[in-house]
Amino acid sequence: MFDVYRNDKRDLLVLRTGSVVPVIYTAQKWRKSRKRVLKVSDEIKAAVHAQGYYLRSLRPPRSEWSRSIRSAGRCSICNLYSIPAS
Repeated sequence: MFDVYRNDKRDLLVLRTGSVVPVIYTAQKWRKSRKRVLKVSDEIKAAVHAQGYYLRSLRPPRSEWSRSIRSAGRCSICNLYSIPAS
């Protein structure tokens, strides 16, 4: 079984049940998921076995984030200040 933690930066940390958060990540505030996780992918299982933990960012890459703003037409700041879209 595994414990799953999230932080405010949308990072995901997977540990074996009962393990403590690694020292290098203790500065961040982690919230433990209430759901029990019985199965994980082979990639996560291998990383937890080798390193003792698995860390992944759930944030979309910055290029996708900026693309979604451009696809919306105008940003909210442009609308606020009546700046014409370029």
